[in-house]
Amino acid sequence: MAKKKIEVEMYSHGEYTAWERGSKELPRLLDITNTIKAEIGTEFGYVLIIKKAKGKRLSFRIEHPPFRNEEGKVTPPFTGEYFIRNNTYHFFLGDSIWEPLSDKMGSWKLYTYIDGELVAYKELKLIPKNQQ
Repeated sequence: MAKKKIEVEMYSHGEYTAWERGSKELPRLLDITNTIKAEIGTEFGYVLIIKKAKGKRLSFRIEHPPFRNEEGKVTPPFTGEYFIRNNTYHFFLGDSIWEPLSDKMGSWKLYTYIDGELVAYKELKLIPKNQQ
């Protein structure tokens, strides 16, 4: 029997409404862009539509500018893992800006993998909202 080919579509990317992390509802797209004019609370990232991957392992990595945690150490990239539970799965990968704003500006690289294979990548540049 032929193996089903997983389908991954980057449905949207850019700036979104605030997202409730535990909610099944994804944030609403505000602006498709690669340059995010950020302020405290700005939500950004991408939405993927994944088909034919039920039961597969989805993992992600977010590489961000070098900002420090409460202990003064540079924060490592954010990573995580989920198991895809539906035949058609909608996945949001992103973040929301918190204080201080200045150390979050720059390049954010978002990667999504299914069973270890890279299926989506997007680089978003954050600039202060008051900058042209």
